[in-house]
Amino acid sequence: MVGGASGRSIGLALAVKLTSRGGPVFYKHERIGLGGKPFEVYRFRSMVLNADKLVDALFEQSNEGNDVQFKRKRDPCVTRVGVVMRRFSLDELPQLFNVLDGSMSLVGPRPHVTREVEQYGFDMRRRLLVKPGITGLWQVSGRSDLSWDDSVRIDVRYVENWTLTFDLMILWKTFGAVLRGSGAY
Repeated sequence: MVGGASGRSIGLALAVKLTSRGGPVFYKHERIGLGGKPFEVYRFRSMVLNADKLVDALFEQSNEGNDVQFKRKRDPCVTRVGVVMRRFSLDELPQLFNVLDGSMSLVGPRPHVTREVEQYGFDMRRRLLVKPGITGLWQVSGRSDLSWDDSVRIDVRYVENWTLTFDLMILWKTFGAVLRGSGAY
């Protein structure tokens, strides 16, 4: 399993490097984790260089996400390789390094950016009581097709009902969700 993931990672890194005009293979971005502490999350770069600046402008124009999160089904910032990586969540493989360094777990609520956390109400802040995860109840329940309120409500449900069995069920369902690629953009 580890050998397969590392082989896939090398292939993805090459695909990113060969299809983009310079720039890093990996993308680091600050997210908010356990206890509201910021940390750097790692991903394969799926967007054009300087996409962060473009996203701010596009956020004002059109947002097809779930109210607070910025999402566009046909995002001009996403590279052709990035579209495929995102559809099957392959861009998130480097987050295994976040799991190894202790800033993330395999299963848990997705780590949000500061702008999103600032929108949390009291109940929503319960998401910060556990480590964020690479996968979670949100990912196997509809992903980006869900509204902001539904996605946070699902994450809070996870926090309130956590068990090892629940995590194992989510990991099992993750395989199907990733293979279908539903709600991923």
